[in-house]
Amino acid sequence: MNSPLIQLTGAGVCFGALAALVDVNVSVGRAERVALIGGNGSGKSTLLRLMHGLLEPSVGQRWCAAEARQAMLFQRPYLMRSSVQNNLALGLWLKGVPWQKAKLQGLSALARVGLADLALRNAKTLSGGQQQRVALARAWALKPDVLLLDEPTASLDPHAKREVEALMHEFACGQRQHASEFDHPDATGESPMTLIFASHNLGQVKRLASRVIYLEQGRVLADLPTELFFNPAHLVSVCPAADLFLKGELL
Repeated sequence: MNSPLIQLTGAGVCFGALAALVDVNVSVGRAERVALIGGNGSGKSTLLRLMHGLLEPSVGQRWCAAEARQAMLFQRPYLMRSSVQNNLALGLWLKGVPWQKAKLQGLSALARVGLADLALRNAKTLSGGQQQRVALARAWALKPDVLLLDEPTASLDPHAKREVEALMHEFACGQRQHASEFDHPDATGESPMTLIFASHNLGQVKRLASRVIYLEQGRVLADLPTELFFNPAHLVSVCPAADLFLKGELL
């Protein structure tokens, strides 16, 4: 694997007496696409937050490359009751970008996800799929090296899921489909992003991930390339619990 951007060594997270993560050893390199799967309460969201730095390890270590910029999306994005453009500009302004420049960059980011025509709409009036695409635009505007996503399509209809998945794929590959007159002159050059996402949608995992991490009761029981993880003959010998999970026999 290439040099790591994020590395956890013997990491654990406790909430009082509850051990949410136990002895996690994970390293994620540049341009990887890592899916976190497991049942409810297995530790996926906690692991994402630990990788992002929203949580500190109770034991063990978390290391992040100094140059690695990160952004995180949640299942239900938080948007202010203001225009879509202002929602994007605020994140940039908080990073030190002057307000007028932040608004222009926000418009470019909206064009990137095909929503420039909704820039002046109240963000709270958008559909769930549109709101998630706005959240993706807000993350893209920060030019992160690592994009972490917690169940990014769980509450969306099939059409909106396809749109969000398409953007995730483009971000991971450094490609773009949407362009408009609002684009910044250097907007066409993109570097592939590292994706780390939690998902219950195994089809989505197969489509987007290059690597799968399976968690159970806060422990990483399997960490395999996607093609091996979904190979029953291989998986049953490496991690019987993950095999039962894929068969729907372990929730």
